[in-house]
Amino acid sequence: MTGILIVGAGPAGLTLALDLAQRGVSCHVVEATGQRPVNPRCNTTSARSMEIFRRLGLADEIRRAGLPADHPTSIQYRTTLDGEQIYRIDLPSAHDVLAGKGKENWPTPEPQHRISQLYLEPILEKHAREQPGLTLARGTRLVELRQHDDHVEAVVEAAGQRRTLRCAYVVGCDGAHSTVRRQLGIRYEGVDAIQRFVSTFVRSPELGRLAAKDRAWTYWTYGRRIASLIAIDGESLWLNHVAFAPDHDTEGEDPEQLLRESVGRPVEHEVLGVVRWTGRRLVAQRYRAGRVFLAGDAAHIWIPVGGFGMNAGIQDAATLGWMLAAVHHGWAPPELLDAYELERKPVGEQFATAVGAQARTSFADVSPDIHLPGPEGERARAELAARLAETEPRRYSPDGFSFGYHYAGSPLVVGGEDHAEITMGDYQDRARPGFRLPHVWLDDGQPVFDVLGPGFTLLRTDPGVAVTPWTTAARDLGIPLTVVDLPGRYPAQLLLVRPDQHIAWMGGADVRPEEILTTATARRR
Repeated sequence: MTGILIVGAGPAGLTLALDLAQRGVSCHVVEATGQRPVNPRCNTTSARSMEIFRRLGLADEIRRAGLPADHPTSIQYRTTLDGEQIYRIDLPSAHDVLAGKGKENWPTPEPQHRISQLYLEPILEKHAREQPGLTLARGTRLVELRQHDDHVEAVVEAAGQRRTLRCAYVVGCDGAHSTVRRQLGIRYEGVDAIQRFVSTFVRSPELGRLAAKDRAWTYWTYGRRIASLIAIDGESLWLNHVAFAPDHDTEGEDPEQLLRESVGRPVEHEVLGVVRWTGRRLVAQRYRAGRVFLAGDAAHIWIPVGGFGMNAGIQDAATLGWMLAAVHHGWAPPELLDAYELERKPVGEQFATAVGAQARTSFADVSPDIHLPGPEGERARAELAARLAETEPRRYSPDGFSFGYHYAGSPLVVGGEDHAEITMGDYQDRARPGFRLPHVWLDDGQPVFDVLGPGFTLLRTDPGVAVTPWTTAARDLGIPLTVVDLPGRYPAQLLLVRPDQHIAWMGGADVRPEEILTTATARRR
């Protein structure tokens, strides 16, 4: 019997598989495609995703991949690539981050990283194939699911041969056209078309030489249409995203012409791939049916403003991974899994709303006067720059999405309160039940995340508070608990941190630890 079957070997599926394997849960991943897609998709990995990859032991390797180490991750806004600069956001290179430049002011030990899925997925897949208890089968598609009270039967097909896998649970990480979601009869809800795009992947050393005059990760251009030229390898590989109205027929758009319009002149290039697609804002009606779960794009898709489709999927995996492991190892009941949808669906809905609002702002009409020479053009560019300065920084430093999402309303959280809707750029960097534990550097230079245990962690900030009642209760309940002393680091004597680094409870000595631990693991009292 397969422990957990994961359908889909994208970032969400591979992150979940790695998390489960490191927690000692056997899992099998099936992926319908024999090879990864040619076209780049998501091109940024959020700070929260990098924190998750740090926990999995992958962050440094990922940060050394993608763009050259010294390549700035800045954003430029220009009339065309070869035209006038309007506005810019200067951001550091991977080398600066690895060297810890300015780290005393970081809200995280792992700032965001600009890396195409072309380079991220092979790293995840390589490590997945090295994990004991984890198997990955490419060229294998899911045909049918049959649920039973105590297991799921999954019919899969490879090379024309079908076989039936018996699994404890199934997780659909198989993208926007999810077979798992269709098998469950779950529909998306939301806005079916916000913007249409033509994305052209090219190899062009000439384009690389032109951009090298003032290197950046992304160049936004305002030719006939708003477009973004994204550096994939920092040299010759580029992705040109061009946006159109949701009712525009993009079939008639010539990718060659679109590239000329973005650059401002012809450049020698080789087209490696063209994708015409629609940016949407959709969230699945449910994230679970019985023993089958949805994560990543199978559960939510939205217009890629800030790259939070992939990154929200990685967050899904971090939440579901510890829950499945807790049930598998028997220190939490199956009812714990009810909290997955209760925690992640509201986050998906709020992300979708915030991303949709940002998209309307970022893709708002721009005056053609920005292309005029002389004072009139200068005035139009200055007005656009003022608008961009207001709207764009939060898009490229979306700390609210990385650190401000929460599970305060979860039945697994004690003392959570109502909070305002999640926003892309803003969050309060303080400890609160349901939120990610705020980052601090310890005296030895380690981040607090590195001293957390694989199960629950009790952080003691007041050495005078006894922890024996907690360790005794955890032992009696069979719950893995690590105790860490951090004098004065947080505004509570004790903080109980979940395996996914979110705070389950915080307070003092005047509680019954068994009641807190029972709630945090969904046990019946």
